[in-house]
Amino acid sequence: MALSLLIGGGFSVSAQTKKQLEQEKLQIEKQIKKLNAELASAKKHTKNSTAQLNTLNRKIKERTKLINNINSQMRLLDTQIGHTQDSIDRLQVRIDSLKHEYGNIIRVLYSERFSLRVSTWAIASDAYNKAFLRQKYFQEYSRYRKMQAAAIREREAELKGINISLMNQKSQKTDLLEQEKRQKEELAREQSQQQQQVRQSQKREKDLTAQLSKKEKERRKLQQQIQKIINEEIEKARKAAEAEKRARAEAERKARAEAEKKAKASGTPVKPVSPAPKSAPTASEALSSDFASNKGKLSWPVYYKKVSREYGRYTHESGGENMNNGIDLITAASADVFAIFNGKVTRVFTCPNGSKGIIVRHGDYMSVYANLGSIAVSEGKQVSTKQKLGTVQAGSDGIAEFSFQLWKGTQSQNPRSWLR
Repeated sequence: MALSLLIGGGFSVSAQTKKQLEQEKLQIEKQIKKLNAELASAKKHTKNSTAQLNTLNRKIKERTKLINNINSQMRLLDTQIGHTQDSIDRLQVRIDSLKHEYGNIIRVLYSERFSLRVSTWAIASDAYNKAFLRQKYFQEYSRYRKMQAAAIREREAELKGINISLMNQKSQKTDLLEQEKRQKEELAREQSQQQQQVRQSQKREKDLTAQLSKKEKERRKLQQQIQKIINEEIEKARKAAEAEKRARAEAERKARAEAEKKAKASGTPVKPVSPAPKSAPTASEALSSDFASNKGKLSWPVYYKKVSREYGRYTHESGGENMNNGIDLITAASADVFAIFNGKVTRVFTCPNGSKGIIVRHGDYMSVYANLGSIAVSEGKQVSTKQKLGTVQAGSDGIAEFSFQLWKGTQSQNPRSWLR
């Protein structure tokens, strides 16, 4: 009985640790199941492999923890198997000792069997007393033999139970080895997926870098293109103003010559020509003044989701610096674009990415609308405030980005200062 308690007590701490490991294993398996669902969702709902790779990395980490947990259980089981085998060995030694002792008792009883017969007892009182004591001795010896036999049976039953426990432990180890094999196969498969995802991610990163570089080149070309068009428009306006000035001077010269001719024909002295009265503001000057008075009150040209790039200098993805002469807005695809103020469409042009652009003149000011997919106006047409000019074009990546600029002469303006 003491041996049974010793064997049972030897497993108490181990059994508790085993329970903890099993609970930990259940938690890890639950986490892996959750990650499997996340990975399936990431594959279904996103083109970007980053989310898939992150989920896969977490899954590999959990799978490694699970394999380590199984190995810990096997090490613990190996210790238990060792303890169980030691207990079996000790119990077998004890049974062998009991059997040896039992054999000695049987041999003694067998060799003395005739001395127990009453017929061999002497009639003398001394002999009778000795014979009586001898009989009592052998009766006790016989009872002890029965106790030994019972002890042997009890130990053999206990040995049988421990052997069953050993078989169960070995069966558990076989099961754990099979689990470890399956988990290592899963881990190898997931690591292969991880390497594939890394390669895909690197390729996509390379492609994305190329796309960003292409977009940045298009932006730079668009800035240069708009700047060139603005300069052309300013030069066109300058020439038009000079032509108007020359025409006005020529008209004044002709008026003076006609007055002199009439005076000479009538014989009246020529009156000195009085200076021309200060002319009223031209339509262009009036429009410029009206536009300037609405600074900070102008409506945004489009409904947008977010600002992708503000006005001013910025550092682009490759590390260089560029100047954004306007503001770039992310909109819905085919979002309507409206004129911010009354004016005249002086230019419709094609942007470097194949989209369309419009320039509307408001006297000395010009508003620029770029990355349009469709155009609702034409060059030379007058437009009014909030009149539809066209729609925003979405790029090959599905993103619709609208560029808006505002100029006064050759100086770009921060649109935020003008729009409400």
